[in-house]
Amino acid sequence: MAELAGTGRRFEVLGIGNAIVDVVANVTDTLVADLGLEKGAMTLVDESRSEELYAKMPPGREVSGGSCGNTIAAVASMGGRAAYIGRVRDDQLGKVFAHDIRAAGVTFESRPGTDGPATARCLVFVTDDAQRTMQTYLGACVELGPDDVDPDMVRDASITYLEGYLWDRPEAKAACRKAADICRDAGTSLSLTLSDAFCVDRWRDEFRELVRNEVDILFANESEILSLYQATGFDEALAQVRADVGLAVLTRGAAGSVIVQGEETFGIAPVAPARVLDTTGAGDLYAAGFLHALSLGHELPVCGQVASKAASIIIAQYGARAEQPLDRLLAEAIG
Repeated sequence: MAELAGTGRRFEVLGIGNAIVDVVANVTDTLVADLGLEKGAMTLVDESRSEELYAKMPPGREVSGGSCGNTIAAVASMGGRAAYIGRVRDDQLGKVFAHDIRAAGVTFESRPGTDGPATARCLVFVTDDAQRTMQTYLGACVELGPDDVDPDMVRDASITYLEGYLWDRPEAKAACRKAADICRDAGTSLSLTLSDAFCVDRWRDEFRELVRNEVDILFANESEILSLYQATGFDEALAQVRADVGLAVLTRGAAGSVIVQGEETFGIAPVAPARVLDTTGAGDLYAAGFLHALSLGHELPVCGQVASKAASIIIAQYGARAEQPLDRLLAEAIG
């Protein structure tokens, strides 16, 4: 893994992921039923259905989203120098995404598309019982390709962080491989989050090759790492990932997390949240805290403590964007 602290690079972390606008509105159970939605589920929809649902939503909040986008926005909230690459269209929601992520302190220089699918959006219907019913249209983000990856931005980042979901599309996969090649030539670090156990099931062999040969920092939850190695238990998966990648960060929900580097293993206790309202974004914020602290050269246990605190904060609120600045987390973990 490349030396991270004191590099003088423009960015600590550059994220490459699906640029999605989250449209969140409080609704009644009656509306959910009238719209024919499966309550509590995440459903992929086409553009026509998305527009129909969007028109029938009550006033809500529109915020730049996507798993990787949430991580990068949180890095910026912690005071980190963060950048993001993702594809949007030159439409209303594309402008919302660009404005919102820049307002969060993230450098976003991706040019919007002038034709093709509309900007991706996740319509989130929140009922009084805190259930989140999500209707996702992937839109423009499915067209992310190698031309969207700015080599100078990758070279200028200590860590480039890839979203595993990108592997589902050939052009996005090529974009990831381009970023990996640039990282290797520039001597910077490549990080990957496996994103979802079902995504791992689809691309297991390719992910294992990528982890073994290209990735410096791997993030996975317990179900994802078990899927990657088709392991029957966590210890078996841990032994295999130890042999494959320089640094693995494995989250286990209420059981905390485990950091593996070479022959060293660090167990990180979870931080109890003030309350549990919404677990959306817990993994995204954990990755943000870890990468921010790591990019500044802190010891791995400190990185884990910052990450756990960030995850604890986000599950105590609704949504995956912190309602309070996160710049105090590192100081709290150190002192």
